[in-house]
Amino acid sequence: MTLGQRLGQGDETALEECYAVLGPLVRRHVLRLVPCHAVDDVVQLVFLEVWRSRGRFDPARGLEPWVLAIARKRAIDQLRAESRHSRRAVPLDDAARVPDAAPAVDTACDVRRALADLPAPQRQAIVLAHYGQLTQREIADLLAVPLGTVKARTARGLHRMRDLL
Repeated sequence: MTLGQRLGQGDETALEECYAVLGPLVRRHVLRLVPCHAVDDVVQLVFLEVWRSRGRFDPARGLEPWVLAIARKRAIDQLRAESRHSRRAVPLDDAARVPDAAPAVDTACDVRRALADLPAPQRQAIVLAHYGQLTQREIADLLAVPLGTVKARTARGLHRMRDLL
């Protein structure tokens, strides 16, 4: 029986093994996404969720991509929480000195529209690479497709976005 199957059946020793085997990988992955001070908390949340959601694990998809997907989601949650806490009001006297953000907002809107016009597989590869900060190998593992497929989708999507922008 595989580690993932044992975990799915509620074997607590499987969780310990999962942490021992995948903990360093999850830590490296999370370290690329969140500030150093938050890494331990996010890793702990990842394995807590692995245990809580073990019933949703599909052994056919692979344990490592499933755990890394959870890690990415928890890292994004951490970044969102930190950004909410770091927002501060700007005094009115200082508001006049704040640079105009309109060009950046327009560019972001253009990029979102271009992404929306892409076929779903191309959009997914680009979003995971650029916003999820996953490598092409990690994307291939996560989506259970060959690495060459991810490379082709990314390249075609970026070329199409260039044309759209």
